[in-house]
Formats: sequence, C-alpha cells, structure tokens
Amino acid sequence: MSPLFVAWLLLAISVASEVVGNVALRHADGFTRPVAAAAAVTCFLLSIWLISVTMRKIELGVTYAVWAASSTAITAWVGVGFYHESLTASKVAGVALVVLGVIVLSSGTV
Repeated sequence: MSPLFVAWLLLAISVASEVVGNVALRHADGFTRPVAAAAAVTCFLLSIWLISVTMRKIELGVTYAVWAASSTAITAWVGVGFYHESLTASKVAGVALVVLGVIVLSSGTV
C-alpha cells in the first residue's frame, strides 16, 4: 500500500470519527450524559490525531478542506436521515457548494 493511499484512508477514518463525535455530542445533552460526552471527546481527539498524521503526506489546505467539508456534509445528511432535520433547497445547495469547493481546491494535488 502506498503512503499516499494510507494517508487518504486515515483521512477518511478521521472524517468518520468526527461524524461519530458529532452524533455523540448531540446525545451528550450539554455534557450531562457522561458516556456520550466521553464518546464525543474520544472521537474528536482521535479525529484530530488522525488528521495530523494525514498531513505528513497530504498538503495542509487540502487535508483540512476535505476533512472539514466531508464531516460537515456527512453530519448534515445524518441529521436529515436519522434526526428528521429539515431538508431544504438551501441546505442541499450549501452542501453541494462545499463539495464543489473541495474538488476545486484539491484539483491538481490528488
């Protein structure tokens, strides 16, 4: 496995950890539920550690853009799919623009 492939895989795991952390944070109820709060903090720490490892092989700007945009988009869809949050045209457009921005930023570096 190439180091670059491993870096992208770690970035994907970092994004997944961030999303799980966001879901746990929702269940932490203002950090009044210790298990959910601990899960959120653990997932966020894992996510940050993985993103720092990823930056050894992928540029800072690309790494952060992909991480932030992906976790934002996936978290928004989890909110819609599992928590019955509203799905509006502006939400869909916003997520599409975020994804488009990452594609433009990443072009030529992948």
